Amino acid sequence: MAEPLRVAVLIGSTREGRAGAAVGHWFTTTAARRAGLDLDALDLVDADLPAAYPAAPTPALTRFRERIARAEAYVVVTPEYNRSFPGPLKQAIDFAYDEWHAKPVGFVSYGYRARGRHAVEHLRDVFLELHTVTMRDVVALDLLEPAFDDEYVTALLDELTWWGLALRDARRSRPYCA
Repeated sequence: MAEPLRVAVLIGSTREGRAGAAVGHWFTTTAARRAGLDLDALDLVDADLPAAYPAAPTPALTRFRERIARAEAYVVVTPEYNRSFPGPLKQAIDFAYDEWHAKPVGFVSYGYRARGRHAVEHLRDVFLELHTVTMRDVVALDLLEPAFDDEYVTALLDELTWWGLALRDARRSRPYCA
C-alpha cells in the first residue's frame, strides 16, 4: 500500500464566535474516515503567527512553514466575510511561498446564501500565483442548514487525492522549478 497522502487542513478564521472551528472539526472528522490520508488540522487561532511580516522568522512562523512544507495537499476551510476571505488567512498564506508549489488545494467554504463561494473564487487567484492546482469540486456549506452533508466531501477528497498522488510522483521524479 502506498504511503498516506499528507493533507493539511487550514482553518482560516480567527474571529471570536466563529463557525470555523466547528466546520473544520466536522470536515476533518469526516475526512478521517477515508483510508490513505494523514490529516494535519492547522487552526490559525492556535498558530501564534505574527500580526505583521517580521524581519526574521519567529519560532511559530518557522513551525507553520514546516507544516505547510510537510503537507502534500491542502484543504482550506474559509468563511465568506464581505464577499471574500479573512485577512488573517491571507497573511498566513503569504507567510509561505515555495512550500505551496506544485501541490493541490481544495476548499471548504461556509456562510449564508452564497455559502462562501465568493471567498473561494478569491482564494483561487491567490493560490494560482503560488503555483498550486486548485480543485474544481468544493464543499460549500450554508450555516442556516441544520446539518452538514457529507456528500460533497467525497468528491473533493477523490479529486484532491488524485492530484496529490500525481503531483507527489511528479515532484519526486522531477523537482518543480517556478
